[in-house]
Amino acid sequence: MLNHGAGVSRPSREWQPRIVAFFCNWCTYTAADLAGVSRLKHASNIRIIRVMCSGRVDPQFVLEAFARGADGVLMGGCHPGDCHYMEGNYKALRRVRLLRRMLRDLGIEEDRFRLEWISASEGEKVRAVVNDMTARVRSLGPLKLPEKFRDWDREIGELEEKVGKMEEKEHVG
Repeated sequence: MLNHGAGVSRPSREWQPRIVAFFCNWCTYTAADLAGVSRLKHASNIRIIRVMCSGRVDPQFVLEAFARGADGVLMGGCHPGDCHYMEGNYKALRRVRLLRRMLRDLGIEEDRFRLEWISASEGEKVRAVVNDMTARVRSLGPLKLPEKFRDWDREIGELEEKVGKMEEKEHVG
């Protein structure tokens, strides 16, 4: 008979954040691979999407990750001056500045989106960044953006109905 109590580790039933990471192929993705090969443990709630360059991360990718249920998004690229594509990371930085404004306007907390410069040799930094971001997003709680979209659609429907009734009264009166 198995003892299911003492000493048996069970997965936590508490909410865990879902984080999408866009990592450049040449630096941050390679560093994440180094972290894995070096057996550096980090939070497992991250799903990495490899892109050729951080400059190739379209803002729509970030917005779509949130819209599809991500609680946080992490971008990683080469350090400025070390980009494989010369200036891709500067392009990423410009996009991130615009994205932060847009996310703030959507009511998405600043700690849910992050850009980090991580070189291929910085496996330990990948571990530290992933763990820190996971902790920050966990403290914020679930984003529930898809649920907010349904609420917004309902509210817009109600507003549309109200405006329609007001227009009917103006035409009748």
